[in-house]
Amino acid sequence: MERLHEGFTLFMSLVVEAMPFLLAGVILSSLMLLWIDERQLLARLPRHPLLGAMVGSLTGLLFPVCECGNIPVARRLLMQRAPASVAIAFLLAAPTVNPIAIWSTWVAFRDQPEIVVLRVVLSLIIAVTIACLFGVQRDARGLLQPKLVRRMALMETYGRERANIPSGSAAATVGLQSGTYVLGQSGRSTRLETLPLTATATDGRNAVKRRLELFANNVVVELRELGAMLILGSAIAAAIQVLAPRELVVGLGEGPVLSIVAMMLLAALVSICSTVDAFFALSFAATFTTGSLLAFLVFGPIVDIKAAGLLLSVFRPRVVAYIFAIAAQLTFLLTLAYTFLA
Repeated sequence: MERLHEGFTLFMSLVVEAMPFLLAGVILSSLMLLWIDERQLLARLPRHPLLGAMVGSLTGLLFPVCECGNIPVARRLLMQRAPASVAIAFLLAAPTVNPIAIWSTWVAFRDQPEIVVLRVVLSLIIAVTIACLFGVQRDARGLLQPKLVRRMALMETYGRERANIPSGSAAATVGLQSGTYVLGQSGRSTRLETLPLTATATDGRNAVKRRLELFANNVVVELRELGAMLILGSAIAAAIQVLAPRELVVGLGEGPVLSIVAMMLLAALVSICSTVDAFFALSFAATFTTGSLLAFLVFGPIVDIKAAGLLLSVFRPRVVAYIFAIAAQLTFLLTLAYTFLA
């Protein structure tokens, strides 16, 4: 009974900690949907894998979201046919390379400023590398869950019908361009460009009201889909934390190699939000090497058990497995190199 109570407490703490950031990401995604001209945004995104990865990895400085809140935004970019390198780089780098995470790491490790710098640098290297690998595939639909691909096809079909574009024309193959089509709770697409905000005062008020309704509908739909996966992932993370004693993981961290492996494993198990994980890592500063602390701070925001369910709602399972495996290898090699070279 005591373990059950502890597991439920951990589960609730993970959900309560992550839900505000998930909500922030969903709201940001919906705002992008309704108020940002995605024709201009997508047109300016670089198509080259390396350039796209660099731009995407730095976008977190503008949109400070953690590993729960960044997934709705990345999913929105992918659904709007943004380059895979941009979306994946943002997905991997945003939880760490953002003002909130940088500030919290600085507060926790004020006496070790190199940890703050190295956390950002190593996260950028890993995010750019993985994004470049997946960015070689020009059509991101091969990476996505079939459900999302079907939704994209539905929105594109509706857009062609409304615009009366022949299906074989060049314009028809571009996909949804303006970002002004949205699927509401009823499953019907709505063209936002048909809402004239500059017409009469009455029409303007009705258009704004309609936009707000679509905004609310999109928030509800995404929260329903991603929230369920967050709850499932949090339950798994809580169960693992109860069944795998922390002392067992800490006991493995005696050497420079095993300490890195132990802290990477611990980062995946505890699933702490990237905005507060620096304070958790600080408690191990007296017994673990700087390289292993960096492994925890870099690997945790990428491979997060509670966020794994959210990733599986966007990407195919093999893609998530590849991302986790490549991130684990790069984190281990980079932090091990720092341990021996520092």
